[in-house]
Amino acid sequence: MTAANTSGFPRPKVVLVGPPGAGKSTVGRRLAKALNVGLVDSDDLLSAAYGKPCGEVFSELGEDGFRDVEPRYVREALRSDGVVSLGGGAVLSAANRAMLAGHTVVHIDVSAEEGVRRTAGDTNRPVLAADDRLAHYRGLLDEREQYYREVAGFRARTDGRGPQQVVGDILGYLDTRQP
Repeated sequence: MTAANTSGFPRPKVVLVGPPGAGKSTVGRRLAKALNVGLVDSDDLLSAAYGKPCGEVFSELGEDGFRDVEPRYVREALRSDGVVSLGGGAVLSAANRAMLAGHTVVHIDVSAEEGVRRTAGDTNRPVLAADDRLAHYRGLLDEREQYYREVAGFRARTDGRGPQQVVGDILGYLDTRQP
């Protein structure tokens, strides 16, 4: 039987948060497979609704406009009973953080250096556009770290670790949360 939240909707097994390039999508796919559940990405839901890549929507709406519409897709994603991956900046919204209360949330973490390396050449992430990408990425991490800590019960570092190792860490954490 699927655990439901107070709204009567199913509850995700786990929600992944973290900065761009941390590995949320890769880890999310593998974790969903290991748990034999689906994967829902709030950015994919937003992209489908707008009929264009999430990065284009971000560029067109600007960050403030994007953050205004994002909670709708976070709410929709949280109605899944599988693994949920949220966009890297979803935690900036107090409304999104409030929706995460009571969920099993894992912070997929990466260093600024590794995050920049992983996202180099990726033009679909306008939030990372800057002349000094490393300084900009460090600024994003500094701005968001308090929010990742606020919502997440577990932190999984991905630097120098393969996705399966990270999935193993998360599965171990989930095992400790079983009733």
